[in-house]
Amino acid sequence: MANMVGNAIGGGMDRLVRWVVLPVTGVIPVLSRTGILFVAFAVLWLAFLAALVAGPAALDAAWGTVGSLPMIVQAVAWVLFLPLMGAGWAWATDWPVVVRLVIVVAIAGWNLLVFLPARTPTTQHAAS
Repeated sequence: MANMVGNAIGGGMDRLVRWVVLPVTGVIPVLSRTGILFVAFAVLWLAFLAALVAGPAALDAAWGTVGSLPMIVQAVAWVLFLPLMGAGWAWATDWPVVVRLVIVVAIAGWNLLVFLPARTPTTQHAAS
């Protein structure tokens, strides 16, 4: 009986990896190389900044909304939007505002730096 349960779980994990994880991980390098991830996260950081300027209560409400979601949805949000979730967590703490701002700016800067598309070197032909 335990062997059947183990096989069912293993088969489910195999299907999950084969049909979800592998296709997604194949797309990420393309999105990164073309700059799409950089632009997407830049827009999300601008929205974060706009919410911060409009009223920090908006960020608190967004953090509360994420916290009220089912655990699996929260896990997916954390995986897909880790830098923003980390910044949201830092902002939701009761630390001094200056400390929270430094943390948020550091996370945003790191995130955008990581997704900055790399310049491809061009080959220069020597004049003959």
